[in-house]
Amino acid sequence: MKISQPKRTRWVYIGVILMLLALISFSILPLVSSIAQEARVLNGSSSESTQAEKALETRALGYQLVLEREPDNQNALEGLLEVRLQQGDLKKAIEPIEKLAQLNPQQTDYTILLAQAKQQVGDYEGAIAAYRTILASQPTDIQALKGMTELLLAQNRGGEAVSLVQKTLVEAIKDKAAKTDSVEAVNVTSLQLLLGEIYIEQERYSEALAVYEQAIKSNGEDFRPLLAKALILQKQGKNAEAEPIFDRAVALAPVQYKDRIKKMALGASDWEKKARAN
Repeated sequence: MKISQPKRTRWVYIGVILMLLALISFSILPLVSSIAQEARVLNGSSSESTQAEKALETRALGYQLVLEREPDNQNALEGLLEVRLQQGDLKKAIEPIEKLAQLNPQQTDYTILLAQAKQQVGDYEGAIAAYRTILASQPTDIQALKGMTELLLAQNRGGEAVSLVQKTLVEAIKDKAAKTDSVEAVNVTSLQLLLGEIYIEQERYSEALAVYEQAIKSNGEDFRPLLAKALILQKQGKNAEAEPIFDRAVALAPVQYKDRIKKMALGASDWEKKARAN
């Protein structure tokens, strides 16, 4: 992945990511991103920090004793995981996550969390293996695909990321057309958006636009490909072309996203001035 990008390119990229994720539900995934925050809580005064650390280690020992007797006790595993995250010790958190993922193969959140944790500690191949475990049985799982492609991009393996999403998209469209699978239009659109996101990261804007055009034609009621197309046109300085597309995206978007899209279209400062004037 590129270390730096022009400011406007980064704005387009962030905007597309926000809208891609808008309709995806995450349950326990924020646990990994909260590790730093949890660790900071422990870094108050030295005495308070020491007491908190001792209390957490006592809790961890209690859960470990339970697991020695009942290695599949999910309450103890979840408790130990919570403690390790509060301690900011991601390496020690991996063991209970792995066990929870094994015990709950249909609950992909644990496997995605495992992949994220392994990525954070630098075990990239382990992270990829975790994502592949999910994709082997659920090839259109957008959370796993997004995590997998971000990891590949971070390793400068953009070609593999494109190939993976292209192949998945082709199969999803075939299944949808043949009605052999319960692939909803929003899932196909999300795959198209993910492919476009990868193209944007590689600054392949014409290819991203082509993907978004296909998404708009096949699912005209989804605001996300419209927004993605408008953002690219805006980045290219084609504001006159982008403006009506932004308007269509606003009209179709759920209420909670309308103001955000307007800010993207006008620029946050201009929108705030306009809002105050009204």
